[in-house]
Amino acid sequence: MSEDYYKILGVKRDASPEEIKRAYRELVQKYHPDKFYGKPEYKEMNEKFKKINEAYQVLSDPEKRRLYDQYGSAFEQAQAAGGFAGFEGFRDWVNYAEAMKDIFGDFSEEGEWGFTNLEDLFEDFFGIKTRAKPRAKRGRDLHLNVTLDFRQAIFGGEKEISLDKLVICPECNGSGVAKDSKFITCSNCRGSGQILKVRSTFFGQIRTTITCPKCGGEGKVPEKKCLRCAGEGRIFERKTLKVKIPAGIDEKETIVLRGQGEAGIKGGQAGDLYLTFHIKPDPFFKRKGHDILSEEEIPISTAVLGGKLRVKTLEGEVILKIPPGTRSGQVFRLKGKGVPYLRTKGRGDQLVTINIKIPKVLTKKQRKLLEELEKEGL
Repeated sequence: MSEDYYKILGVKRDASPEEIKRAYRELVQKYHPDKFYGKPEYKEMNEKFKKINEAYQVLSDPEKRRLYDQYGSAFEQAQAAGGFAGFEGFRDWVNYAEAMKDIFGDFSEEGEWGFTNLEDLFEDFFGIKTRAKPRAKRGRDLHLNVTLDFRQAIFGGEKEISLDKLVICPECNGSGVAKDSKFITCSNCRGSGQILKVRSTFFGQIRTTITCPKCGGEGKVPEKKCLRCAGEGRIFERKTLKVKIPAGIDEKETIVLRGQGEAGIKGGQAGDLYLTFHIKPDPFFKRKGHDILSEEEIPISTAVLGGKLRVKTLEGEVILKIPPGTRSGQVFRLKGKGVPYLRTKGRGDQLVTINIKIPKVLTKKQRKLLEELEKEGL
């Protein structure tokens, strides 16, 4: 198993999401590759930062973290292998893994069958290659939580967000080759992109062809690697985006920014960026679907005699007519003063709950008036 994601971020296995986020931010500030560009340790820091970002992408997502905790190294292999369609492909792989465990038992440790993991089982026993031949590979999708003010969620607008992600290296334009260099034939596979692998299994020796680990199946390698990206073709960079917030976005709703995820590999398409919104509460207004809820107080006299009341809305004050005999808890509807519908025209309403203000201390005159009203049966 490769280095533990929890150790990479320096957190315990039971760390909370807040602790994971805090640890990630501290490591980003400390190890961002741009701080070491042109220095001898740049390549090392670039690799370290890549691991930090990979660990955070897994541990910050509840579902990915659950699968990582359960399957460990198999999850990491599925993340990296070209034959799996990233995290979504790993879900299908897990289903196969569980089925194989039911038939052959647990392969998490080498036992009498001689397989160290299920990847070996698929390659050697069934002749299935879990690593596809390298090709232009789509960049990884990214997920980001965004906090909005209450009114910004209602009316929409623009918001700047920043994130660290893999982008095409500007030095080599994604090729991984230094400017004064070129590609040469891979000495390990002699340009074929594959090598023969012989394994001893329960059924004897099995010969399989696997992707060359040196060139990744390309059949060629850089004569000199690009110093900026250490031959990876991508570098981590902090990007700032202006995001258009749709009016009426609600708590935990998600929008997708196509092509704003991580850069693809070998000319592959960029991944997408998923933004999940969280809304700050407002001290006066509450939201229920497309309606806005608020409360107002009126004196006893207004409740009995009726009158006019200045009511706060998200767009300023309006006059609400209070009819005589209004009861405490009665709700009035202000049409069109609610939340805009996200994908259609129109808005919800504002529901105003009226509370009758009961004075705790009365003047002599007020008490006398109330006593007279009581005599009248009011």
